[in-house]
Amino acid sequence: MKISVEISYYPLNEQYIAPIKGFIALLNENPRLVVRTNTMATQVFGEFDEVMNTVKESMRKSFELPHSVFVMKVINADLEH
Repeated sequence: MKISVEISYYPLNEQYIAPIKGFIALLNENPRLVVRTNTMATQVFGEFDEVMNTVKESMRKSFELPHSVFVMKVINADLEH
């Protein structure tokens, strides 16, 4: 099943840009996903298990920075096309 996920990441830290770029870089390491970014959120498209496993592991690494917030929307459709 193809899904689309929209993620907003808010590191509650004065230096928030580097953690956001790091999170996006982790998502982009998976060549089986399509990752699109804009000023408000990051969108990830692909197969359900692939997307969710990659997002989970990327979030886990990002949570090493204390006080991080993620807001996600998950849609059971491929909205990239």
